[in-house]
Amino acid sequence: MNELRHQIEKEPRVAPGALQVAYVTVDESAEGQRIDNFLMKVSKGVPKSHIYRVLRSGEVRVNKGRIDATYRLKLGDVIRIPPMRVAEKAQDADAFVPSSEFPILFEDAWLLIIDKPAGVAVHGGSGVAFGVIEQLRRARPEAKFLELVHRLDRETSGILILAKKRSALVHLHEQMRGTGMDKRYFACVAGEFQNTRQHVKLPLYKYSTPDGERRVRVQADGLTAHTIFNKVEAFPGYTLLEAELKTGRTHQIRVHLQASGFPIVGDEKYGDFALNKALSRSNAKPGIKRMFLHAHRMTLAHPSTGEPLTVSAPLPAECVDFLQQLRQHRAAD
Repeated sequence: MNELRHQIEKEPRVAPGALQVAYVTVDESAEGQRIDNFLMKVSKGVPKSHIYRVLRSGEVRVNKGRIDATYRLKLGDVIRIPPMRVAEKAQDADAFVPSSEFPILFEDAWLLIIDKPAGVAVHGGSGVAFGVIEQLRRARPEAKFLELVHRLDRETSGILILAKKRSALVHLHEQMRGTGMDKRYFACVAGEFQNTRQHVKLPLYKYSTPDGERRVRVQADGLTAHTIFNKVEAFPGYTLLEAELKTGRTHQIRVHLQASGFPIVGDEKYGDFALNKALSRSNAKPGIKRMFLHAHRMTLAHPSTGEPLTVSAPLPAECVDFLQQLRQHRAAD
């Protein structure tokens, strides 16, 4: 055969304007993935409609046989990928992704767990050119597989888990759907929280604003959401809480606290906007220029050994400084 054969790599892709058929042999990084999702990943920039068209036409084959879009790849499958032209814009997109590493909290052959700084998106999209995952892939070209296990809001700092094997990703997603993963966040809120421990069970509904911004509100027909808040430290006008997630809905902690009358300090979507403005002024005491929400501890079963793994991320310096200012005010009162 004169056609190109190659083994699957971190993110193999059909070359822009390629005139050759590509043959890809499936390894463990793609095992179990649907063929349509696999093709979208390896053929970035190719319209989704075109990918489904070549699947329907039989131009994509697995082990020389026709398959449909729902076929799940098996270890050792040989995929025939026909030539697919990539849009020029898509060809150049990766050139603008900088290579970057982040503080590593834990790493082995299965997992990469980092401490994500506030202000950095976890992935590109919705007006963000690139995020953590794109920068890490650029920094680790040898990585065969690297995927986000979960997400953090751009403004939230702390523990972010990535899978280095597809089997690890599947295993961790199963834990997240059940009760196998314990996720704790520190949040400093405006107001004096009275209860030592409080359960909040309010259904959350996702919607978009007229300008396309994603938002969440409490609504009766929303998705079930459950957060437990533990009081950690009290200050005049503020409270440091630990949030314990029992479900993992978008903006769950932020909206549950807003709806309870205790908006997170610095939250630009659901917070006290006048207070945020005052706290962000130069020389404000107390003062802080970010949202005080930090994923500080997670416990999970290791996807290979099943042993409990607990990872902690220290509070960022700006949050520590804000708490110290609150303590000084409390001492002065």
